[in-house]
Amino acid sequence: MRIGIFAGTTAETSFGLQELVPFARDVEARGFDSLWLPNIFGLDGVGACAIAGWETSRIELGTAVTPTYPRHPGALAQQAVTTQQACDGRFALGIGLSHQLVIEGMFGLSYDKPARHMQEYLQILAPLLRGEAADFEGEQLTGKLQLEVSGPPVPLLVAALGPAMLKLAGQHAQGTSLWMTGPKTVESHIVPAITAAAQAAGRPAPRIVCGMPICLTDDVDGAREYIAKALQVYGMLPSYRAMLDREGVEGPAQLAIVGDEAELRAQIARLRDAGVTDFNAAVIPAQGGGVEPLLDLLQSELQG
Repeated sequence: MRIGIFAGTTAETSFGLQELVPFARDVEARGFDSLWLPNIFGLDGVGACAIAGWETSRIELGTAVTPTYPRHPGALAQQAVTTQQACDGRFALGIGLSHQLVIEGMFGLSYDKPARHMQEYLQILAPLLRGEAADFEGEQLTGKLQLEVSGPPVPLLVAALGPAMLKLAGQHAQGTSLWMTGPKTVESHIVPAITAAAQAAGRPAPRIVCGMPICLTDDVDGAREYIAKALQVYGMLPSYRAMLDREGVEGPAQLAIVGDEAELRAQIARLRDAGVTDFNAAVIPAQGGGVEPLLDLLQSELQG
């Protein structure tokens, strides 16, 4: 299982560009496999990956994840292939539907038929990321274009939790990027569904990139109390709420990996056993401390 770092779990772990570049260099120097950036209301994740990729040489850079509704797939593909050049082939594009609260309430766009939206989106985006032409006219989206940007294909990950989205991810993408999804759910629901879809489409085994809050601390109750407040919104969004219920936990604080070194190592091993191919560690600083001890522990878990 590869291990990457998620930059931006909470306000305390979010970065401006001035802080992102040295952090990316440090994550790479430590030997981590990947660095994942959010694409919510802070930095543009795809653009920030381009800058971090330009300043590094080995590590994979990716978005976890970029919302589709505000961006035409042709425009996002153009941005992604440009970033792939900046990263010298080390960029992976993670995309997702976002949530009705955001798309309708904040952007004023329709969130009608989200699975249909993603199906049509992928018909345009996926070929463009492979360097091919898109020629599609659907109910919601149309894309008839070819980009004039050379470079390696851009791996595509789709945030997929429900059956319809997992099927689409298996059919059209290299894998899925998860959040608020525990090991029991990964093993019993995510891996079987997306793997079956990929096999039926004649595609390789999919990547399972699993983002999970993680905190190294002796004050477990205090850390969970902090996480409950900082990540409260995720327990109220329907798609994540369904995964938390499936896992049998009350909320993000109970799902998070929290405890001493032995507990964290055991939970990381549980993710590996569940079928996670890439652990996207959403680092939470211990109260009164930083993330350096946690990064040291995660570094020791890297497989040579």
